[in-house]
Amino acid sequence: MSSAPTQAEAAKLVPTDPSTVPNPLGEGNFIKTAGCLIIGDEVLNGKTKDTNSNFFAQFCFDLGIELKRIEVIADDEDEIVEAARRMTEKYDFVVTSGGIGPTHDDITYASLAKAFDLPLKHHPETLRRMWELATPQRKEELSKATPAQREARERMALFPTNTGSGDAAESKSKSEVIFVEADKWVPVVRLGGKLCIFPGIPSLFQQLLLGLTPYLPLPPASSKPFRHLIYTSKPESVIAPYLTELQARVKKEGIRIGSYPYLYTGVHVSLIGHDVERVRELGQEVVKEVDGKIVSEGKLGSDSQAQAKV
Repeated sequence: MSSAPTQAEAAKLVPTDPSTVPNPLGEGNFIKTAGCLIIGDEVLNGKTKDTNSNFFAQFCFDLGIELKRIEVIADDEDEIVEAARRMTEKYDFVVTSGGIGPTHDDITYASLAKAFDLPLKHHPETLRRMWELATPQRKEELSKATPAQREARERMALFPTNTGSGDAAESKSKSEVIFVEADKWVPVVRLGGKLCIFPGIPSLFQQLLLGLTPYLPLPPASSKPFRHLIYTSKPESVIAPYLTELQARVKKEGIRIGSYPYLYTGVHVSLIGHDVERVRELGQEVVKEVDGKIVSEGKLGSDSQAQAKV
């Protein structure tokens, strides 16, 4: 049975208007660094394979954001509080994944409320959307739910919430509820202008992360680094001494050199930096030294980035 709302319901379910969401980092500032916090015992014990951090890494890379750290931690309040505070202190954009379901071990919202010194309150609009987007069959089930079952479901709309005092402390721990998709009742809750809370379900994580893009103070196109990607059939062990010397030589220029085995047939050598001409110049040097060829070049996240097949 379809979960789509009726036409009347759909008219009331619209995403949050990006123009109403101010830059959380302050006018003129944009995201430069990011951190990722994967929460869940099931990831640590091998029951669930984490793919969200990989998707987030690619998301950041394409937008010219430097992902500085990925951590996987247990469903433990103290660990969540410590990691959230530390990461938001260091980085401009932090995401959490997991621990926001209806069961007893879903403690992410409560733990982050403690981390940001905010009370937990049910969010009326989330509860409304939760009901509006339910299928008729699900609505019938919910109408017959026991108080305990209803409480468990509504835990998923129990968010860290602003106190309304308007003081300086609240500004630092401010809570925002952003509906990035009209057909999803799960919002992205952002705390302190930096930390965004996501579900652990990969498909939902990906949809909500991509939907959040218009609400983020992203780097302007001019700040996105330029990448040269070079393929060589030589093994890493053969080219490693040269790449080590090259990285030491260009480190002060802010250019990063990477090498990545490619399908057991060779190696991709990556050069990333902001000085386009210098990266291109070094790219020609690398091509000569490793007997390789350029397979792509362009600014990260650019649709016009030229690519070729190996």
